[in-house]
Amino acid sequence: MSRDPADILMLKPMPPAVMDALGAQFTLHQVGSAPDLATLQAGLGPRIRGIAAAAQSPIDGPLMDALPKLEIVASLGVGYDTIDAQGARARGIVVTHTPDVLTDEVADIALGLLLATVRDLPAAERHLRAGLWPKGSYPLTATLRGRTIGILGLGRIGRAIARRLEGFGVGIAYHNRTRVPDVAYAYHPSLIELARAVDTLMIAAPGGPGTAGIVDAAVLAALGPEGILVNIARGSLIDEPALIAALRNRTILGAGLDVFANEPHVPEALLALDRVVLLPHVGSASVHTRAAMGGLVVDNLISWFAGKGPLTPVPETPWSGGP
Repeated sequence: MSRDPADILMLKPMPPAVMDALGAQFTLHQVGSAPDLATLQAGLGPRIRGIAAAAQSPIDGPLMDALPKLEIVASLGVGYDTIDAQGARARGIVVTHTPDVLTDEVADIALGLLLATVRDLPAAERHLRAGLWPKGSYPLTATLRGRTIGILGLGRIGRAIARRLEGFGVGIAYHNRTRVPDVAYAYHPSLIELARAVDTLMIAAPGGPGTAGIVDAAVLAALGPEGILVNIARGSLIDEPALIAALRNRTILGAGLDVFANEPHVPEALLALDRVVLLPHVGSASVHTRAAMGGLVVDNLISWFAGKGPLTPVPETPWSGGP
């Protein structure tokens, strides 16, 4: 670490342990999530060399231009679709994220959502809590038995989901941008073909313009009337109005969602439906995993400013030399 600590910008609060660790190593500046760029550029901006970005913090070209000495954006989370990584690369700025440390936690939630949706567990619990059990058993539910699960995105999290699914004895298939060479799961070259071949679709692909609305009315129709949709990736991948229509019309059977298009706001139409399980984006939200994610944000910044390079750069900003 240099004798004069680097100035680091934080747009949104991060876990206290992360903020304490950053404050011990750097000169940390906290500003609002939407700072006035002219004020920033005229004052603090020229001193900032790094950004510690909370999950889904928007980092765009105008913000980067207001920070002429910016070298690195260290993001909390595996997804970084709210960061203009290509724009960062064009400006010589490295972007890092926190893969691996959250893989198992998110995969666990994916399986929990799947079971809760197929077996209607939240509604069954509400039945009990409302005192309705003495008046009659809860209705029979769907099952995992005989299902074929399709995974959209067989990256780290998608593969962890697939490994867990193997223990349930279900069929497993996937769609990826490219075929994964070292797996035996059935590969489908398009999402619509995958949806036709399965009755359960689990979304584990990255967000961003290339995948926006990819799960549309045609995909949902292909999934069929026994279809279950589970999303632990990004809400932007689903055409939410099309999903609401598919649930209302019983085009599919149900959905389990941990993510939404306009978080933290969930469409009232989804809240009003019975055959959905809704979680407030808690896929990685355990004390253990969030601590590991925050630690990796800190470690990326420490490594960078020690001249050792980033630990986990995103593919758009590979590192090939010193800062």
